[in-house]
Amino acid sequence: MSSGTTTTDHDAIRRWAEERGGKPAAVKATESKDDVGILRIDFPGYSGEAELEEISWDEWFEKFEEKKLALVVQEETKGGEPSRFNKLVRRSEGKTEGKASARSASSGGKTATKGHVKKTSKRSASAKHDARRA
Repeated sequence: MSSGTTTTDHDAIRRWAEERGGKPAAVKATESKDDVGILRIDFPGYSGEAELEEISWDEWFEKFEEKKLALVVQEETKGGEPSRFNKLVRRSEGKTEGKASARSASSGGKTATKGHVKKTSKRSASAKHDARRA
């Protein structure tokens, strides 16, 4: 099973995206006067070109913090190629005082804080996200 890394660290997120040609973006149909809308990382040349609008990293991270999000990323595919898999998830209900936190989707319930990352299963993160939507 492929594993992912969950982080709230701005430098790590930006570095991961830019190493793969990714740019900060928002879904066009979700923006309003005072809100950039739903966040995404756009990889030019892939699906979504018509639906996404590039925004600044400052705007992206402002919304990221406002919505208390964390990013799950996969470093490599099973074949060893750089992966572009990423998923924005909500941080846990339990917050670390003075630091941004993201609860792991794994059964250990450990927390990754800003500047630190936690390995987690891609499948577990997906299952947790699906459970919230229900």
